Amino acid sequence: MVIGVLAALSPLVFTVDAAAVWALVVLGVLLAASGLWSLAAPGSVASEYVHAVLGVLLFISPWVLGYSDLLGASWTSWVAGVLAVVVGLTAIPAAQHNHQGGLTAQH
Repeated sequence: MVIGVLAALSPLVFTVDAAAVWALVVLGVLLAASGLWSLAAPGSVASEYVHAVLGVLLFISPWVLGYSDLLGASWTSWVAGVLAVVVGLTAIPAAQHNHQGGLTAQH
């Protein structure tokens, strides 16, 4: 969730164009929303895959949308994208465990 919020707020700090603003804000908000989804439903494996997919989209967005020459926006996209993919993929085993009944034993 934090990665998404930081990505969404980064256009306030860095020099950006319209494409970078749209990519960072929209993908950042979607990433933050999927983070809330994960917090609300810890057994949701799908939310972790959504993190990873959004991370990939964020990572490739500087090239696809043409703002790779804006270093601050590009590096934010690349770092946030990699972090989102890593966090999403590393959380899948825990989400699968919780989905299969790991949480019910704790209640």
